[in-house]
Amino acid sequence: MSDRKLKTVTRTQGNNQALKDGSVRPRTFEFDFVEVPVLIDAFRRMVRGLEFDICEMALSTYLCAREHGKRFTALPIFLVRAFHHGAILVNSKAGIATPKDLEGRRVGVNRGYTVTTGLWARGVLQQEHGVDLSRITWVLSGDEHVAEYRPPSNVVPVEPGKKIADMLIAGELAAAIGVDVEHPDVKPLIPNAAEAGLQALRTRGHYPANHLIVVRDDLLAADPGLAADVFDAFAESKRRYVARLKAGQIEQPTAVDRLHLRVMEITGRDPLPYGIEPNRAMLQEWVDHCLAQRIATRKVAVDDLFAPAARGLVA
Repeated sequence: MSDRKLKTVTRTQGNNQALKDGSVRPRTFEFDFVEVPVLIDAFRRMVRGLEFDICEMALSTYLCAREHGKRFTALPIFLVRAFHHGAILVNSKAGIATPKDLEGRRVGVNRGYTVTTGLWARGVLQQEHGVDLSRITWVLSGDEHVAEYRPPSNVVPVEPGKKIADMLIAGELAAAIGVDVEHPDVKPLIPNAAEAGLQALRTRGHYPANHLIVVRDDLLAADPGLAADVFDAFAESKRRYVARLKAGQIEQPTAVDRLHLRVMEITGRDPLPYGIEPNRAMLQEWVDHCLAQRIATRKVAVDDLFAPAARGLVA
């Protein structure tokens, strides 16, 4: 084992547990884990200051950062996956009977326009319900991780002193994405959203990833074997987690664990595939949404978004 330590941020969760407890270790270095209580803060710190050597990062933040020349590159390690049909809440008194009724209205977005949950939720509106996203005014509660990014003209900041949740309750916004609101006038836009997500998996293989891993470019250039070493360590940790899931050895399954089990039941496969090839359709969908929503402006091949040494790796 090398005495080299690489400063690493990744959330403690089932598929990373063996890394965090040290039962799985990379071959050529040690993880020096930095705990960032609010994970999205780590994304911002990595994008703006390259503070970490290895960092978990949201997909859309990565593509935006890549376009703006940030000096890190992704490995195809997809740590977090979810369906986003339930992320869209609507004010029941706003006259929204179908998703198409959002056209011409104002819709809140928690944090920035490039947030990955927002990307996938808008993709659901466009792809499954034919919503013209350009006819909606998107109202943001925060700024973007990539400071250089400039959103489309129909994206505006929230008015000073106002909160997205309060505006949704008051009817100042017809709907909002990514907010937690409990109020009798607020309901999910898409009924039975959890089942709608699973049905999208059944019918069109829709299974979004939210987070991947990035590594500083200077480290990848200096060590040709680093990408594979990082990938293999995350993959082995994930394998152990999936084996425990299959064997029913998780005593108190979380909502995430239960989702992974449902995905396994539906697909008969690993619910957390790593690597480009088993995720190619999802990755192309992600890139296409980023272009359609103007989070990215330049076409890019899926393979080119990942470190060359990791492109053929699958787990």
